[in-house]
Formats: sequence, structure tokens, C-alpha cells
Amino acid sequence: MTETPRPARAGQDAVAEQGRVCALAVRGVRDLQNVTAAHPELFDAAPFDAALLSSVATAIAFTAPWHTAAELRITTRTLLWVFAADWQVDYLARSVDDVREMVTDCLAVADGATPPPGRHLARLLADLRDELTTVPAFARLRPIWRDELARMLAAVAREWDWKHLPTDPTTGRRLPDLDRYLDNADNLACSFVNVTHWIATGDEKTLAQLTDLLDAGRGVQRVLRLVNDLATQGRDAEWGDLNALLLVDDPAQVHDRLAELTARSRGDLAALAERCPRQADYLGRQISFTGGFYQLSDFWGARDE
Repeated sequence: MTETPRPARAGQDAVAEQGRVCALAVRGVRDLQNVTAAHPELFDAAPFDAALLSSVATAIAFTAPWHTAAELRITTRTLLWVFAADWQVDYLARSVDDVREMVTDCLAVADGATPPPGRHLARLLADLRDELTTVPAFARLRPIWRDELARMLAAVAREWDWKHLPTDPTTGRRLPDLDRYLDNADNLACSFVNVTHWIATGDEKTLAQLTDLLDAGRGVQRVLRLVNDLATQGRDAEWGDLNALLLVDDPAQVHDRLAELTARSRGDLAALAERCPRQADYLGRQISFTGGFYQLSDFWGARDE
């Protein structure tokens, strides 16, 4: 007797899709293992463990699941480079000169220079730059990519100054207020990763919308800045990192600003979706994935439940 096939259970297709995206992330992890093996001096610190590589690859896979692993290779590697840059500035730099040297090295690489020996962060950036040169659109969009890198590096250096330089005697302030802090959200480097992703994977229709995409992405970046801060307050305090909650008298101010920025970004993305639906979805997925991820974990390590 032939058994009648059972109908698919509700949600089964969704689970299969999640499994496919997880497999895409696995492919990304294996590639990142090759990167860390090729740059051992850059990734020798304990936080650059298998969990961090998995988190990086999973974040990219879930925000752009319609791509192949090969198509996401540059994007995923760029996000790992961002974590390396964050570590170099926040935890290894001992002086303002260290930070300025890193910025100078990376901008020189963006302009085509070969990094000096021992400049491991710049060396990995040069690898990314060289890989991007194989993308036809990079030749004409390189100035935009370079500008986003410069914005990120300037924001990272500015935050280092806020954390380490003396209080301004004329104003009595060293740390910024919440508005100025959010204006510096390029230090999160989402916009730099985004522009790299769009140049590496975008078709002509996408690239024609690049300015609007970057504007919408910068709004999302502010949302992610606050989501990150609300989730990592304890670690930031332990590591001496700046956090939005340090800048306000009442934590409700940060929660209210996050709700306001999220609503604004969702509205902007709905309008963008009429012209560029896939990339609007990509940006919307960044908000959703980050909100879900930080409920249980942190890129730099497990959170206590």
C-alpha cells in the first residue's frame, strides 16, 4: 500500500529557508577562517574566536540572504576588518599618535598605497581594496568608497578623543551630548560596510540609487548605534567604551530616541522600497537582525542572561 504524502506543516518552508541562510553563514565562516589565518598578527587577541567569526558571517547572511557565499565574500570580510579596526583603536592604541597613524595608513591604502611592513590593519584593507578593483563599478565609485572610509575613520578617532582627552576648560565638557554622539554614528562603520556591499554586488539600478541608499543607511546606522549601546552597557563600562547611556540623566531618553529613530527609518525604508525594494529590505533586515541578536548575545562575547 502506497502511503499518501503528508502535507507540509505550516512554517516548514520558513525553517528550510533559515537552514539555507545558516548554511550560507557557514560558508562565510570558513572564508573568514582563511582571512584570520593569513593575518595572524591582526587576529591574535582572544575575542577573535570562532564565535565572533560566526556572528560576523551570520549577520551578513541574514541581512542579504538572496546572494551566494561568493557574492557576499567582500562584504563579510569588510565587516571583519571593521571589528579589527575597532580593536586596534579602542583597545590597542595607547596615544593619539597611534590613532592618527592608523587613520593615515588606511587612507593611504584607499588611495592606492602599499602598506608599510608591520601595519597589519592596513594590509588587510589593501587586500579588500585589491579585491574590489576586480568589480567593474569600483573604478568610478571608488571616491565614494574612500569617502565612507574616511568618515568612519574620522568618527572612530573622534570617539577616541572623547574618551581620552582632558575636559575642555572653557566648556567643562569632554563627552558629547546625545545628539552629537549620534551624529558620530559613522564610528559603527555600517555605512562603510554598506557601500562596499553595494559596489561589490549591486546592479546598475542599485548603483544609480547609491546616494539615496547611503542616506537611508545612515538613518539605520543611528538606530543600530542605540540598539548596540542598550544591549552592551555592562561590557562598555567594563572595557571603558563610550555608551549613549553615559550621556543622559535618564535612560528613558535613549529608549525614546531609539523608538523615534526606528519609526523614522522604517518610514524612510518604506518609501525607498518603491524604487529599490531589495536594498530597502537589506537595510530593514539590519534593524531586525540586530534587535534579535542583541537580545541574547554580543559580537564580542556571550551576554549573561
